[in-house]
Amino acid sequence: MSQPREPTLLHALIPVLSLIAMLFLSVKLFGSDSSYGPNQIVLTLAAAIAAIIAIQNGYPWSELLEAIVDGISTSMAAVLILLSVGGLIGTWLMAGTVPALIFYGLEILSPQWFYAAACVICAIAALSTGSSWTVAGTLGVALIGVAMGLGLSPAIAAGAIISGAYFGDKMSPLSDTTNLAPAVAGTDLFTHIRHMVWTTAPSFTIALVLFAVIGLGVDEGASTDSLQALKVALDDAFNITPWALIPLVVVFYMAFKKVPPLPTILFGALFGGFVALVLQPDTVLAFADSPELTPALAMTKGVWLALADGYVSSTGVAEVDDLLSRGGMSSMLVTIWLILSAMAFGAVLEKSGMLLRLIQSALSAAKTSGSLFVTVILSCIGINIVAADQYIAIVLPGKMYKAEFQRRGLKPKNLSRVIEDSGTLTSPLVPWNTCGAYMAATLGVATLAYLPFVFFNLINPLVSAIYGITGFTIERIDEEISEDEAAVGISQ
Repeated sequence: MSQPREPTLLHALIPVLSLIAMLFLSVKLFGSDSSYGPNQIVLTLAAAIAAIIAIQNGYPWSELLEAIVDGISTSMAAVLILLSVGGLIGTWLMAGTVPALIFYGLEILSPQWFYAAACVICAIAALSTGSSWTVAGTLGVALIGVAMGLGLSPAIAAGAIISGAYFGDKMSPLSDTTNLAPAVAGTDLFTHIRHMVWTTAPSFTIALVLFAVIGLGVDEGASTDSLQALKVALDDAFNITPWALIPLVVVFYMAFKKVPPLPTILFGALFGGFVALVLQPDTVLAFADSPELTPALAMTKGVWLALADGYVSSTGVAEVDDLLSRGGMSSMLVTIWLILSAMAFGAVLEKSGMLLRLIQSALSAAKTSGSLFVTVILSCIGINIVAADQYIAIVLPGKMYKAEFQRRGLKPKNLSRVIEDSGTLTSPLVPWNTCGAYMAATLGVATLAYLPFVFFNLINPLVSAIYGITGFTIERIDEEISEDEAAVGISQ
């Protein structure tokens, strides 16, 4: 059997350009509804175009199908986490956990400082747990509710939440991406984190200033009377008590103890159902709406429904019902469809060598050190768009550019920093990327709606590019090598 032919640059560009053109048409025809089916069709068609080119180049369909299955399998952890988060939102709403967070948030947070405060709160939580997803799925959901209660923009609030969550995730030694980036680049964890401070600290500071400036210009929005009415409605519908916050404490404790995200969030969802039975029995019985069943069976049905289809509030107060009718595993199915379609497209491009061909073309144009850093950043962003997965956007450029960094006398920690500045942080900015799809589904705000306000994630890659072009904080191998880096070099 003959070896498959290497794809030309034109071969590699055709599926990508087709994807861009069809996505543009999808948004034009369907607007904000494009993520609820049309974009999934676009990604499937783009994958088919890539597969046709790959088959013409000699790749058998059986190998492409195997690559698609393998690619989709890598997203299964994200899919299961998404389902668990859907269940968690449903039970935490019914348990009074989210309503209590909203109630206390409305009492504590002022509209003027809300965006900056939300960013800092999420940053601290993510730094402690190492997981932006856990923070968004717990605190993030409540903070969106607080923002709506205060009459603030959910899109800007989502931007603040994601900015803070990704700052903490990026700088936490507990984060998987923070461990992955130095591993593929050839440096150690704490050298990587120390080097990231140079780009991360100013980027986060600028983001906080922007959120503060936006907040200072915010109108009070909801009046004192309407805020009081909202709190009264929450208090009437639920048993608002600090005990309702126990599921949040348990989830954060498990995350801090390095329990993997999936069992942590799934346990949080189930524990939320138990807390609902203890603290909100009347709410659970009313939600189940099954007078023919015994109370025990009816409450079991209520928790079951919240896990599967989410909680539906029926207080009669429109603002509260809109705020608290969310969640359920079924609410994540469209997002999962988007992820599966995107992973199939990325898998065909990677298997057929088209993704590698695009990176090689970009590398050939990087003549200077500055242009090399910009090329890495653009490659990471491009892979987040094309392959739809932040791990691929870290691993592939890390492998591809490692030798080039060594050849040009650049320390590995420069590469680990730049791939995390761009690969990790731009992943939630792509609607069909696993991270972008997760954030949109969890926070209830479309990716393109919150994208302009995710200031930290937008600024950090730009700061990283400026450092690369100017040479600021870029260290070379002929400079003094730390003991940590020397040890890593020996071990490899």
